[in-house]
Amino acid sequence: MSADALHAVEGLLAVDDEPQLSGDEFKQVFRRHPAGVAVVTLVEPGTARPVGFTATSVISVSAQPPILAFSIASTSSSWPALRESSTVVVNFLGSSQAELSGRFATHGIDRFDGTPWAHLATGEPVLHGSLTWVRGRVLQRIPVGDSYLVTVRALSSDVSAAGSPLIYHDRAYRRLGDHYEI
Repeated sequence: MSADALHAVEGLLAVDDEPQLSGDEFKQVFRRHPAGVAVVTLVEPGTARPVGFTATSVISVSAQPPILAFSIASTSSSWPALRESSTVVVNFLGSSQAELSGRFATHGIDRFDGTPWAHLATGEPVLHGSLTWVRGRVLQRIPVGDSYLVTVRALSSDVSAAGSPLIYHDRAYRRLGDHYEI
């Protein structure tokens, strides 16, 4: 191993030895941080089966080129399909869609059964009633801790629906309150 590579490994070990938050402490921090709610949908490659999961970790990464990202646990039942899929749709939920978010966060059920959705012309499932959606090409699947950070280049979208976003904060769904300007 080269001296640079050895130094890099030693640096990682030193970081791992630093005191850090426990998993529960870390979750407590982010329970206090409000997040918009999205459902990521895709078609399982080699089948026509729609796959989807709830994500509160969607972020805008870059406007030029238009890139967004989200994370998914490596233990998620949706991970095997996402690992192989080249495209996804990120459905940003509206304030009346808390039940839909809960459905796509539930394990062991057919999340699409009884859910209003349609295929886009390109084949991906899109959820009816979403406040907006973005279809994109998966660029990277980066292992980070016990999850994967997935980056996506935005290809098309629909922002025609009116309404307020669904917010998740402190283990509960919320709606935006009064707006004010600073």
